[in-house]
Order: sequence, then C-alpha cells, then structure tokens
Amino acid sequence: MGKLIKNHWARLIVLTAAAYQICAAIEAFFWPKIFWDFLTKNLDGAVTKVPALQVINILMGIVGLAWEWPLGFLAGSGLHRSIEARLIVYPLSALVALLIYQGTNAGLYYIIGMGAYFWAYSEGEVVCPEPWTLPKRGSTARRVGGV
Repeated sequence: MGKLIKNHWARLIVLTAAAYQICAAIEAFFWPKIFWDFLTKNLDGAVTKVPALQVINILMGIVGLAWEWPLGFLAGSGLHRSIEARLIVYPLSALVALLIYQGTNAGLYYIIGMGAYFWAYSEGEVVCPEPWTLPKRGSTARRVGGV
C-alpha cells in the first residue's frame, strides 16, 4: 500500500477551488452580492458599480489553475515547486473568494487545500519538477513523507 502524497491531494483540492472561484465570479457579475452584507453595507461598492471584486476573483482563479495544472513555461520552475509560495498566495485567493456570496465554497476549499499543503510542507514533501510525478529514489531531495 502506498503513502498519501499530500501535495498531490492539495493540488486537486486547490484546482477544484480555483475552478469554482472562476464560476462564482462569473455568476457574481449577474447577481452581485457581498457575503458579509448582513454586517455592513460598506463593501457593496466593490461589486455593484464597478465589478472589481469579480474581476479579481477571476484573475486569482486563473492564477490558481495555471499554477496547479502548470502551464508549459511554469512547470518545473522554482515558483511551481515552492510550497511556501503557495502558502502565501492562497490565503489571498481565499480572502477574495470569501468576500463574494457565490465564492464562499471556493474559499473554504482553499482553506482545506492550504491545510493539506501545510501538512505536506511540515512532513518535508517536495513538489517534483515534472507535474504529477513522484520524487526519484536516492535523490538528494528529501523524499515524500520523510521516508
């Protein structure tokens, strides 16, 4: 039986969150609503007059998709292999997703994906240069699961 590779699992969760975030942002163009409008009406201007929050959500979702299912020029780069960079960028994606009413599920998926990435990082997993592969045995890089 194999070990759970947490960074692959987190990648799938974040891919789902990014796709959901894009769909939620498109829906928010037609039905603009801030999730926190029951507490304050101060944020309504971010979605009604100028759809700034919807555009930011679409851009963050595209970044998430391009990073997790890496584009050709991004695959194998230092940015693609960095779990630390993901743990910096994805809280911002979760925040903008949680601000619009339609994106709350995407924000929760991002939080779960960040938890899985943190778990992978704390166990010493590495992201391989070639997407969806396993680290080579006997390499100088720390192996999956610290074994």
